[in-house]
Amino acid sequence: MSGLRLTRDAAPAVMPALPADVRLTQAVASLVFLLLAALLLAALLLWLARSPAFQLRGIRVEGALQRIDAGSLRTSVAPRVSGNFFSADLDAVRAAFESVPWVRRASVRRVWPDRLVVTIEEHQAAALWQADEREDRLVNRQGEVFAANVGDVEDEALPTFVGPEGSAAALLSMYRRLQPLVQTLQARVERLQLSARGSWRVLLDGGARLELGRGVEDEVLARTQRFVRTLPQVTERLRAPLEAADLRHTDGYAVRLRGVSTLQAAPAGAPPAR
Repeated sequence: MSGLRLTRDAAPAVMPALPADVRLTQAVASLVFLLLAALLLAALLLWLARSPAFQLRGIRVEGALQRIDAGSLRTSVAPRVSGNFFSADLDAVRAAFESVPWVRRASVRRVWPDRLVVTIEEHQAAALWQADEREDRLVNRQGEVFAANVGDVEDEALPTFVGPEGSAAALLSMYRRLQPLVQTLQARVERLQLSARGSWRVLLDGGARLELGRGVEDEVLARTQRFVRTLPQVTERLRAPLEAADLRHTDGYAVRLRGVSTLQAAPAGAPPAR
């Protein structure tokens, strides 16, 4: 035991630094390797892009289609689709389909090994749009204006909207709340107009014109509700159909009946004055 001596742990050995020329050689080798890998990848992608083995052999169109024929749609868009299964630009394909009338939205996906599947959402017309003299346009159920052949619409009861650009959604919202009110008069909104100053005007299917005035939607509808609630008192008393009404008065409204001079109606609930 006396021959043993305690010593501190020896310091770890330090590896000598590589010479500069060796480090340079390794760096160059790594760079060459990366370049070769990039070239091989590019060559592979180019081969995939040109290989007939991955040529697109079909486009399937899906969706609840009523106004669009899937075969005709596919035939019209197919010449605008370029590339193969891997290289086809899906955004470009989607845009090509969405450029077709009555197509509101298209989604595109690849289906191995050689197909594209396109799911179509059609526009559903809610109104005719008459804002200028340009091509026929309609308003869909989302309040969006779209170009289409109005002659394709079989529904003759569609209302006509007139308003500044960008107002279609506001017109649709007002129409959806206004129509149930005028329906109590056995009438239908045939034309709804919003002026640049925010004033509302209605033409009913019987030819009667309503000036609803300006204000937020709830204010305009409140005036209309008062009007439709009290109008039957006027028409039944005088036995004449409505020709026009002005709802812009604070305490009542003015009406014109066919064959009768203009009447100033009193506040809601009171009998009208002659």
